[in-house]
Amino acid sequence: MAKRLNNQSTIGAVLQEILSANKLQPGMDQVDVKEAWRQLMGNGVNTYTKNVVLKGSTLYVELGSAVLREELSHGKSKIIKMINEELRRDVVKEVVLR
Repeated sequence: MAKRLNNQSTIGAVLQEILSANKLQPGMDQVDVKEAWRQLMGNGVNTYTKNVVLKGSTLYVELGSAVLREELSHGKSKIIKMINEELRRDVVKEVVLR
């Protein structure tokens, strides 16, 4: 009878290997950042959010309110920090509000 190898890995570690081997991490980052924006900003901001797109390390947020865009522009560094803390790694380095 064949002996079983004792190569134990956690499911999370195996999934990370699959993501990096298939170059799927940028797509997962896109989904994770959209979800983090939705959770962190709350209903008030989400009402005026039209689109959230991550390109490289820049987060582009399209807003339907010029007043809200102006208010959020004063806290860009805080938004970057909050999203990166939510994702537990540095994904976003810049935020562009449109």
